[in-house]
Amino acid sequence: MADLKVYPSKLEGSIKVPPSKSMAHRAIICASLSDGKSKIDNIDYSDDIIATIEGMKALGANIIKKGDSLEVEGIYSSSLNRNEERIIDCNESGSTLRFLVPISLLIPGKSKFVGRGNLGKRPLKTYYEIFDKQGIKYSYENEKLNLDIEGNLKGGKFYVEGNVSSQFITGLLFTLPLLKEDSKIVITTEMESKGYIDLTLSAMKEFGIDIINNDYREFIIKGNQKYTSRDYRVEGDYSQGAFFLCANALGNDIEVKDLSLKSLQGDKEVVDILERMGVEFINSENGIRSKVKNEINSTIIDGSQCPDIIPVLAATAALAKGRTEIINARRLRIKECDRLAAVNSELSKLGVNVVENEDGLIIDGIDSLDGGIEVWSHKDHRIAMTLAIIATRCKNPIIIKDYECIAKSYPNFFEDYKMLGGKVDEWNVGK
Repeated sequence: MADLKVYPSKLEGSIKVPPSKSMAHRAIICASLSDGKSKIDNIDYSDDIIATIEGMKALGANIIKKGDSLEVEGIYSSSLNRNEERIIDCNESGSTLRFLVPISLLIPGKSKFVGRGNLGKRPLKTYYEIFDKQGIKYSYENEKLNLDIEGNLKGGKFYVEGNVSSQFITGLLFTLPLLKEDSKIVITTEMESKGYIDLTLSAMKEFGIDIINNDYREFIIKGNQKYTSRDYRVEGDYSQGAFFLCANALGNDIEVKDLSLKSLQGDKEVVDILERMGVEFINSENGIRSKVKNEINSTIIDGSQCPDIIPVLAATAALAKGRTEIINARRLRIKECDRLAAVNSELSKLGVNVVENEDGLIIDGIDSLDGGIEVWSHKDHRIAMTLAIIATRCKNPIIIKDYECIAKSYPNFFEDYKMLGGKVDEWNVGK
C-alpha cells in the first residue's frame, strides 16, 4: 500500500462520475440469468464489479469486455457449458457474495465462495437458516470467507429481517422467479435501504421479471419466469457523486455529470440531506450543480437508508455550523472497516469534536481545520475518498495512509481529483 500527500486546493470544473456500481452489479446479473445475448454499456471495472463478472462467469455466463461495454451471453443459453464444481472469488464485495449465494443454487453442482478483507465477518445467518430448512449442504469458517454449498433452492415462503442487509432480499429476488414454485418473501422487521430494493426491482423489470411489492412488507414472486436479454446503459453513481456534491458544500465548484435528480438510487438521499444543510441544487445540461446558499448548517442524518454516503456527510458536518447527529447507522460497523470508529478516529485527529455511540455519531462543527498530520484510510475506499475531500478545507497538507484501497469502487478517483485541480504527491511506498 502507498501513502498520498494531499495539499489544500479548490476543486473546480466538470466531472463525469463512474457508473453506478449498484446498477452495474444488477445489470450484469440480470443479463447473465437471461437466455440470450445482452449488451451493457458504461461499465467501470472496479474490484467489486470484476468480482461479480467473474462470479457469473464461474456460474456459466459468457461475458466479454469491449472497452466500457460488456457482451453477456446468459447461463441458460444452450451453447454454454457449466462446471460441476466452481470457485466464486468475491474479493471484498459484499454485494457479489450475498447476491450470488442463492443464484448458485440454481446450478447443479458445488460452489465454493472465497474472499478477502473483512468479507468473512459479514453475517450470512439469513442464508444459513434457509439452508437448514431446505436441507441444503453447506460448511463455512468463522471470521474467514470459505463457504461451500451444494443443493437446489426450492420456492415457498421466506422470512427475512429487513434491518440486517437488503442484499439478502436482493439475492432471493434475483433467484426465486426462476424456480418452478411461486414464492413469497416476508419482511419481519422495519425495512432499511429501501432504495437498493427499488434498484433491484427496476433492473429485474427491465429484463422482463415481474415482482409484486406490498409496501416492502412482503414480495410476491411468480415462478417459471424468464429473464429477457436486452441492451442496457448503467447510469452514474450517486454513492461516488456524493463525494463531489459534498465537496461543493465545503466551498468547491464542481458540475457533477451523469447524475439525475430523478434517479431511484438510495444514495440520492445525499441531495435531500445537503439541501437541509443549506445547499441548493440545479439541473445542468449534463448533470447537476450545487452551491451553498449562505452557510452549511447542522442537521440530523438517518443512516439507515444510505449507509455508504455517511462518511463523507460526516466530513461535511465537521465544517457545518452547529451539532449534527448521525443516527441509525450501526451497519457501518460491518463494512470494509468499522466506519463509525474510523470516521471518529480521523475527524478527531483533524481537531473535530466527535462523540461515537452504538449506532451513530455526534459531530460539533468547527470553522477550519489545520491539517499537517497523517490520517489513515483504514484500508476502506470510502474513508480514503472522504479524507481527500476534507483535505480541500485544511490549512496544511495531510498524508493519507493506504490510499490505494480506492480501487475497490473508484480506481480513477485521484486522477479525477487532480483533473479538477486537486494537488497530490505519492509520499511513501511499501510501508
